Amino acid sequence: MKREMTETAAEAGTAFQPTEYIKGDAEAGLLLLCDHARNTVPPGYGDLGVPAEQFERHIGYDIGARAVTLELARRLKAPACLTTYSRLLIDPNRGEDDPTLIMRLSDGAVVPGNAGVDAEERAYRVGTFHKPYHDLIDRSLDLMIAKAPPPVIVSIHSFTPVWRGVPRPWHVTVLWDCDPRAVQPMLAGLRAQEDLVVGDNEPYDGALKNDTMYRHATRRGLAHVLLELRQDLIADERGAMEWADRLEPVLRDIASNLECRRIQHFKSRSDTD
Repeated sequence: MKREMTETAAEAGTAFQPTEYIKGDAEAGLLLLCDHARNTVPPGYGDLGVPAEQFERHIGYDIGARAVTLELARRLKAPACLTTYSRLLIDPNRGEDDPTLIMRLSDGAVVPGNAGVDAEERAYRVGTFHKPYHDLIDRSLDLMIAKAPPPVIVSIHSFTPVWRGVPRPWHVTVLWDCDPRAVQPMLAGLRAQEDLVVGDNEPYDGALKNDTMYRHATRRGLAHVLLELRQDLIADERGAMEWADRLEPVLRDIASNLECRRIQHFKSRSDTD
């Protein structure tokens, strides 16, 4: 989509804040992230040519993830960084050179507003929406590391209960690359809750070159964990509060684990050179 068809680039950029920051205790030991918190399209892009109901699906955002992130930030007094735009505009959990950064087709839904994206528009979306989020994370980490032992990065996502007609059995899954420090206690804490089916690197692999965790955790040598919660379990306030109940004690334990609060570098499985 050419921005000049609707608004000027300046109008599109100044009328919309691409990030949301929740203040917290720099010494809390945790930085919470929510890459796909909302399904909003910024001014200047209309609806990207996509029917409204499509934005309510997982292709528009991670259903329930924002509510869980905000509640955990409140309980744990932890800072949190969130995006405010739909992943259909640009995906903040992809590297800037990733071919899936701006999707023209997402789980069967055509995105007409992305069909004509050229190099100039791609660079504009990166600079106006993608980069501010990652800059916010970097600033938050720098501040926390200056005041206390390095924090653990916790990223909250959600996944669909059914994929291509096949039900997914997990209630929650843990995605990770090669750093096990926060992952193993997270898996243990979740598996201790006997009513849960817990996945390990399912239904996705946690090793993705230049994604959010690679960029801010793997490169910095910070302990981290990415949680995928099943969307039907957190789609309303009651479900989000229940999962905050489940995750809060596990995250408190991880934040107090000195092994998780130091810099240690692990090679990524996504590095092929």
